[in-house]
Amino acid sequence: MIEWVPLGSGPRPVPRPVAAPLVWAGAFAGALALVALVNGTVGYGRPGLALALLSLLAALLGVCARFTAAPGTALLCWLSLNGFAIPPAGVLTWTGRRDAFWLACLLAAALVGTALARLAHARAAYRRLTTASGPDSPDAATGDL
Repeated sequence: MIEWVPLGSGPRPVPRPVAAPLVWAGAFAGALALVALVNGTVGYGRPGLALALLSLLAALLGVCARFTAAPGTALLCWLSLNGFAIPPAGVLTWTGRRDAFWLACLLAAALVGTALARLAHARAAYRRLTTASGPDSPDAATGDL
């Protein structure tokens, strides 16, 4: 007997990513908070530490985001880094290679976070699908399909 089931029913094998505006809001607020934390605890003018922490933030935000959110996440983190982690505070500057390197690091971190999350979700979904319909499943042992 054939049972008709709508395609949208049942559990989704891969979780849906968070919308880009929510990720960008998290990047904006998180980057400002991290730069303020670094400036308050370690001291002002430590862009290396701030870049490492902002790269970690971008990677963590990338875990729950789509690939299309990565450039905006990197840009928002860079704005906080450039505007508040290096002297003079509150002034955006472009120093060629340094800022291009910072943007590349932040973009790579966001993309790596997203790619790792997609791979982990796909692997988990594959395992759920193969264990549910594999030869050792309870339905295969009883002959019920």
